[in-house]
Amino acid sequence: MKNVLVTGIMQGLGLQITRTILDKGNKVFGVALAMNPELEKLKQEYGDRVTIIIADLARIDESIDLIFHKAIGYDTPLHGFVNNAAIAYDDIISNLNYDPLFKMYQVNVFSPFMLTKHVIRNMLLHNVHGSIVHISSVSVHTGYKGLAMYASTKGALEAFSKTTAREWGERGIRSNCLVAGFMETGMSATLSPNQKDRIYKRTSLKKPTELTSVANMVAFLISDESLSVTGSNVYVDAGTI
Repeated sequence: MKNVLVTGIMQGLGLQITRTILDKGNKVFGVALAMNPELEKLKQEYGDRVTIIIADLARIDESIDLIFHKAIGYDTPLHGFVNNAAIAYDDIISNLNYDPLFKMYQVNVFSPFMLTKHVIRNMLLHNVHGSIVHISSVSVHTGYKGLAMYASTKGALEAFSKTTAREWGERGIRSNCLVAGFMETGMSATLSPNQKDRIYKRTSLKKPTELTSVANMVAFLISDESLSVTGSNVYVDAGTI
């Protein structure tokens, strides 16, 4: 049984990833902004194998204390970290506003960097050969109007992950990015049906990326079945790229 830290588990992809990892017999420390009925149901179904940590990742120091000192502690080894939590600030570049941009970077970039630091320290403490998976986006690799700022946060994660893999590979710590296509999630709910249709027509499969496909790939990257996979961008995007 592996202990896996997963962020952004309230709904959508994060919730699906959590369920998939739990269904494979692992334990999840899941970070959410608030409790909701889905998380209550998750707790009822999986009991002690899921620990829900309520934390606002924009408050980085407070989150680090809640996650690593109060919830996980020093005696619990982490075998995996799935950085899924993210917020979107969408607009055209000429309307760029600093405050929402900074908050997005706090959640999407600065917080994952700091979480990764503490995850690696935990793995080194327990001599764990662990796996880190960052959820990225096809918007890094193909242009979408209004997504320049969001795409830049995911691009930062991809660069960070590549060097993490190089830096810690000799200690058995792997780092990969899963580059996800557009999915039917809360983050895409603001798009009109026409906008979604235009996006999906750009894919090979002409349809949205399935959450289950992304979650299953994350579980594979966390597992020992992918021991030779590191420093990679793994595309699960319905053939967008």
